[in-house]
Amino acid sequence: MQVFHRSANTLSRFSIFGAVFLVAFALWFVYQLNRSPFATGQRDVVTQPVPFSHEHHVSGLGIDCRYCHTSVETSSFAGIPPTATCMNCHKQIWTGAAMLEPVRASLREGEPIRWQRVHRLPEFVHFNHGIHIQKGIGCVSCHGRVDQMPLVWQEKPLSMSWCLECHRAPEEFVRPRDKVFDMTWEPEDQDEIGPRLVRDYGIRSKTNCSICHY
Repeated sequence: MQVFHRSANTLSRFSIFGAVFLVAFALWFVYQLNRSPFATGQRDVVTQPVPFSHEHHVSGLGIDCRYCHTSVETSSFAGIPPTATCMNCHKQIWTGAAMLEPVRASLREGEPIRWQRVHRLPEFVHFNHGIHIQKGIGCVSCHGRVDQMPLVWQEKPLSMSWCLECHRAPEEFVRPRDKVFDMTWEPEDQDEIGPRLVRDYGIRSKTNCSICHY
């Protein structure tokens, strides 16, 4: 006596393949979501105490990155400028601007401005700005065209796979040291200049876990 209808075989096969497809799709969806700007925070503008415009100060006024980020060439941390650095200019220009009152108050009260961090790596990741600068990796490679940002956002994903793209093939990203802070510089022939700079600067392709995780 046949308990199940013949169509049950077809339905069972369909259910099995459907379940496998759904699981595969769910894994793919989670993987893509984890790599998407929704998870990485790319292009999310962070509200700051003062609406500081890099576009105005860097592109418009031509202020060098190192004027504010004084330790970027020698330290793991790029450095946040003290209020006195801002007031070098703003004690003479825009002295009464309402948007700059937090800056003036900071100087009066001796309290630092509480800037909100935009580029944040996990605590288990060590990144050294000084090493990358000295090896010829430009600011724009990690931070994007900051000189075109009215308010700074995170341009790159800052994921491990993204970091490894450079660590595996540094010749594709390295630039002359005197062009590291030049946001507009473009190589005429990276295939020619990249390998040469890798040799000249003693750059090695480093993919050991202990390079960034220790």
